Amino acid sequence: MSNELTPLNIAVLTVSDTRTEDTDTSGNLLVSALQEAGHKLADKTIVIDDIYQIRAAISPWIADDAVHAIVITGGTGFHGRDSTPEAVAPLFDKTIDGFGEMFRQVSLQQIGSSTIQSRAIGGLANNTVIFCLPGSNNACKTGWEEIIQPQLDSRTKPCNFVGLLTSGKH
Repeated sequence: MSNELTPLNIAVLTVSDTRTEDTDTSGNLLVSALQEAGHKLADKTIVIDDIYQIRAAISPWIADDAVHAIVITGGTGFHGRDSTPEAVAPLFDKTIDGFGEMFRQVSLQQIGSSTIQSRAIGGLANNTVIFCLPGSNNACKTGWEEIIQPQLDSRTKPCNFVGLLTSGKH
């Protein structure tokens, strides 16, 4: 195994009824973080919190052999229109149960019992890994730095997702 990073193509989706490109701080934070880590931004968009708009945005990325990962921010809470888990979970071929569990465990140290209200989830669809994070900047920073970035780094031992993502993609 090489000691060099294998750069991945990562798409970012912000789910929000109110954010615009100018006010999308969490989406922009994720874009900066993935680029600083040596990955490439495959695409970025913002959609309203609607199951079908979310699916319409990510389905082409899942089908695209060039997209290895999707990071979604927003729509994971319990407010009336929060529907990211309902939109994304049916598309998973396999769930990554440990992602949500680990995210809440790490968040417990930062925000206490409020972490129970996070419905962060992860899964694989067509050899594309998908991580759904809450919409706050802090949640995105925590999720990226503590869990996602190491798992998208080919140098992370004893295992990471890179080999799986690049074996079925061109």
